[in-house]
Amino acid sequence: MASSKFYGTGRRKKSIARVYLVPGTGKVTINKKDMDEYFGLETLKLIVCQPLVLTETAEKYDVLVNVRGGGFTGQAGAIRHGISRALLNVDADYRPALKKAGFLTRDPRMKERKKYGLKAARRAPQFSKR
Repeated sequence: MASSKFYGTGRRKKSIARVYLVPGTGKVTINKKDMDEYFGLETLKLIVCQPLVLTETAEKYDVLVNVRGGGFTGQAGAIRHGISRALLNVDADYRPALKKAGFLTRDPRMKERKKYGLKAARRAPQFSKR
């Protein structure tokens, strides 16, 4: 191992996560807070840990995350994407498993823009015959 810090950038919706993997005990720190403190929902914690569980590296690395933008679900998806990319820097042999699980694919779904003449992206003003 030449480098002891592995980096990966993850994105989803408006969220951008900068993820660093450092050899350690498996502690996940998000914006200088513990993962349990940052995410309230158990499902979001599971989403974040999926790549580590899949590659069986959950207890080998500490995860340091700096994430901004979007909501909690988007941030969790961005962190998962970032961890997956960082794991590729650790060992390229993880690629087939991560690719099959869909963790390397950037989710292209974004918020649709508002159109003129409408109240939102597709929401039209209320129609009345009279």
